[in-house]
Amino acid sequence: MRIPRIHSPIDLTVGTTAQLEDSAAQHVGRVLRMQAGDALVLFNGDGQDYDATIVEAGKKHVLVQVEVARPNATESSLNITLGQTLSKGDRMDYAIQKAVEMGVTRIVPLTTERCDVRLKGDREDKRLRHWQQVAISAAEQCGRARVPEVAPVMDLAEWFRRTADHTLRLVLHHRTERHLQTLERPTSIALMIGPEGGLTPEEIAAAESEGFLPVALGPRVMRTETAPVAALALCQWLWGDLAG
Repeated sequence: MRIPRIHSPIDLTVGTTAQLEDSAAQHVGRVLRMQAGDALVLFNGDGQDYDATIVEAGKKHVLVQVEVARPNATESSLNITLGQTLSKGDRMDYAIQKAVEMGVTRIVPLTTERCDVRLKGDREDKRLRHWQQVAISAAEQCGRARVPEVAPVMDLAEWFRRTADHTLRLVLHHRTERHLQTLERPTSIALMIGPEGGLTPEEIAAAESEGFLPVALGPRVMRTETAPVAALALCQWLWGDLAG
């Protein structure tokens, strides 16, 4: 039986007991219906996994004994910030979930001219909390011990400023002949993904003027939620997890 991995942003010290914070406790006690004596693996974002045993379990209250700390080697050596244009429905959830599985370091939701989602105030806060939970769940599932941050929504001007220190800045654009394998190995990447309908010529030009290189992944046009998965997988193969 697979032992559940649970994220809880609390202090985890071997040999002590710890109370899981509310969302983790409800997941363990209410959803998974775990009981005292059950084993689980905890992580809080410090890069380690912690073997633990449940001491007390209720629907909203879970107390665990932290027994062993183990280094977690699932993080990529490649620092990747993904700028993903907002999309409707489950497409944004899918992009975030798969980006976490692909080893992305940080996710920035973007607004662009052809973006069909506009978020403000409480609605934006609610979506950001939801997307961060999507990232947490993906990290739990794929074995990562660090959860990528889902940053506040940015326009392109702010995105350009915030990614100026990345050694390689890329914008996906199917109308170019430049491909990833022609580029030199970077240490950090800012990857920009447009919306359904694509970025406008003016936005592509603005990105290029800021040092972004247009790159193509092949002759076909990908959906906005598919493109980051393909691009991140190739980046990891060329320069990250699977690079020689």
